[in-house]
Amino acid sequence: MSDATTNSTPSSSNSAPPPSANSLPIQVTEKAASQVRVIQEREGKVNQLLRVSVVGGGCSGLSYKLSFDEVLKEKDRVLELHGIKLAVDAKSFLFLKGMTLDFTDGLGGQGFVFNNPNAKQSCGCGSSFSA
Repeated sequence: MSDATTNSTPSSSNSAPPPSANSLPIQVTEKAASQVRVIQEREGKVNQLLRVSVVGGGCSGLSYKLSFDEVLKEKDRVLELHGIKLAVDAKSFLFLKGMTLDFTDGLGGQGFVFNNPNAKQSCGCGSSFSA
């Protein structure tokens, strides 16, 4: 499968090539994708989508949420990056467009990092933001 959205209409032979990974609205680093695959195997969810969403809460007003999901919702945007399928609901997509999901395992701790240009303010833990 290409690095294009999978919920669009099938392309014909006369259409433009699918966008490169760098031109997609959400990025996932290889390090983050590798960690997602490790977690999928460990939890027995290898064929499930990684759902990235924004929910109310957290010290800055909005929080990021990562979960595995087997079911696509009608208005989901689906991307495949570095061998993982990422699903984002339409509302969350507005807050996540331009975001890069990364993973860190340095001295400061281990976890997923959301580099989001839409976040006007973030909390110290990096898991909540305001837009």
